Amino acid sequence: MAATAFLHPFTRPSADDFLTIVRGAGATVWDSEGRDYVDGMASLWYCNVGHGRDEIVDAVAGQMRQLAAYHTFERFTNEPTERLCERIAAIAPFEDARVFLTSSGSEAVETAVKLARLTAKLAGDGDRTVIISRRPSYHGVAYAGTTLTGLPLNQAGFGPLLPDILQVPRGDLGAAQAAFEANPGRVAAVIAEPVVGAGGVYPPEPGELQRLRQLCDEHGALLVFDEVITGFGRLGTWWGADRYGVQPDLVTFAKAVTSGYQPLGGVLVSPRVLAPFAGHPDAVLRTGHTYSGHPAASAAALANLDIVEREELLARATAVGARLGDGLAAQVDGDRIVEVRGDGAVRAIGLGDHVDAPTVRDLMLTAGVIARPIGASTLAFSPPLVITDEQVDRILECVAVAVDEVAGDRRPQPVQP
Repeated sequence: MAATAFLHPFTRPSADDFLTIVRGAGATVWDSEGRDYVDGMASLWYCNVGHGRDEIVDAVAGQMRQLAAYHTFERFTNEPTERLCERIAAIAPFEDARVFLTSSGSEAVETAVKLARLTAKLAGDGDRTVIISRRPSYHGVAYAGTTLTGLPLNQAGFGPLLPDILQVPRGDLGAAQAAFEANPGRVAAVIAEPVVGAGGVYPPEPGELQRLRQLCDEHGALLVFDEVITGFGRLGTWWGADRYGVQPDLVTFAKAVTSGYQPLGGVLVSPRVLAPFAGHPDAVLRTGHTYSGHPAASAAALANLDIVEREELLARATAVGARLGDGLAAQVDGDRIVEVRGDGAVRAIGLGDHVDAPTVRDLMLTAGVIARPIGASTLAFSPPLVITDEQVDRILECVAVAVDEVAGDRRPQPVQP
């Protein structure tokens, strides 16, 4: 008999040792036993403005009292969604952006893949169906996203995946070029996270994103940035595209657009993608979701963006990232903690073979800090951007103590003269 009726995602169905979170404020959450935790992951990479923001709650409640929901297919729209899309388009990493809304990052990735293939078809280039992704990477859990994701365990057991998806190693530009050359005239798009998130927190190699842009231009393909984690301030800029100075053709987003207060995602669509529709005036964009442009979700996003701007959280992300990154780097000893990775306010430590990341996470939970293990050797951090310096220091202290306990007496010994 299952412990509860809720079948948890990314969890063994037999698991029964759950932590019930009941309340949050700022960068702190509390469980049902009254214990408090520094939320070192902003829940799941998303709660940039922190927990317990009444401004967002009030905006959602006010919108729901006026109009809780109404679809946006065909001739229908609503005011908060129109305002939100104008606002997001104004900060997009390319001019004249339009915004397609979904309810999640997974839906956004599916939409981007559809758009990449559809725009090629409308342009008379129907053989362009190949999408190139990298490994490791994470692009969601729908079938296109599962196929694109460079994490084999996330693909195992789900049967035939989407055809015409090719994966190349992250940072291997020679492999990316070879993939184009092996499929002349068939590559519709390359999809890349500016910073790989759930695949291990890997920033791009120097010049990597720029070269992917060049390859797409040389071979007539689109460049898609998956900014579900990096969008809306995580790297100290609105977009990873801004951070690395590369202009994509499509951008997927979710998570921090509402800081998780309502489910919302979307795709920024450039004029290049929509241009082929001009030659087909009767063409219909036959994709979308029941909750695309949900007015309460749009109201949450508008209030969330107000907070990000008013409290200058982009600049705060840079400061948080520097304090967290420097503090983690100071603990690298080449044995227990072998490296620090990441950029902005998303960081990770690579652990030695004898230090198990889930065990470290469990000890940190006991001490009142939440981190996220990725596999056995990576521990990730992505705190709310409103986190205080004292709370960052608490994370750092907790990492040191937990790693020390797991590693036992395996500290590197000084070399004897």
